[in-house]
Amino acid sequence: MTESFFSKKHQINCHGKLIDLSIPKVMGIVNVTPDSFFAQSRAMVTKEVLERVKKMLADGADMIDIGAYSSRPGAEPIDEATEWNRLEPIIDAVRIEFPECIISLDTFRSAIAQHAVEKYKVDIINDISSGNLDPKMHETVAGLKVPYVMMHMVGTPQTMQTQTQYLHLMKDIFLFFAKKIESLKLLGVHDIIIDPGFGFAKNLDQNYEILAKLDEFKIFEMPILVGLSRKSMLYRFLNTTPENVLNGTSVLNTIALQKGASILRVHDVKECSECVKLFMKTKQFL
Repeated sequence: MTESFFSKKHQINCHGKLIDLSIPKVMGIVNVTPDSFFAQSRAMVTKEVLERVKKMLADGADMIDIGAYSSRPGAEPIDEATEWNRLEPIIDAVRIEFPECIISLDTFRSAIAQHAVEKYKVDIINDISSGNLDPKMHETVAGLKVPYVMMHMVGTPQTMQTQTQYLHLMKDIFLFFAKKIESLKLLGVHDIIIDPGFGFAKNLDQNYEILAKLDEFKIFEMPILVGLSRKSMLYRFLNTTPENVLNGTSVLNTIALQKGASILRVHDVKECSECVKLFMKTKQFL
């Protein structure tokens, strides 16, 4: 097969374990919150979380993303102590029950990232603010030497829905990432994953424009994480609810794969894994 952006090998180093992203990976979502926008993704009891993680891994999840701070529009903010009190027993239990599981931590707080990596060997830090909500995050991630997912967002989860004015959507997002990447590389962060931030400070049309032009992010030569699962860009456009857009999620995930996505962050692991398998089967003939 001819070498191209889509056939290049992309690897991230998770505590000495090299993860090959030339085959797209599926990241299962575990929300340890009482108010996630998709009710079925909420899990507040440790036993329930372990059962969910076990099923996700059996269904083909390559990594599990655990978060305790709801970033849905209008969600009430919580303090650092509350976030950590929700997270710690869950991360501890998952690490004990599934020691080989690649754990991603969804947090924008550097102190929580520090505790989780040092105490429980969390593998990846997934920051919705790219360091904007905690200026110590980049330095912390550099010291921890773990892969860092940085997402594009303007404002905060509480204000982002009013922050959708751009001079030029794609150029503005590219400039955002270029500045962040420069900062991270100067600090010595090697494994950087970019997330365009679907639904975060973007209106409906902006979300679809980003998806249509997702392959343009290849300019950064870095893995791309895409989180489209059951989001409002689906259910509002289709005039339905988050519970009824599994098919639509699979369609958009397939488009994302065709445009170079390396990691798909999803609620429905089995269906997403099937998308990846079918995509890779077709790709072998290109």
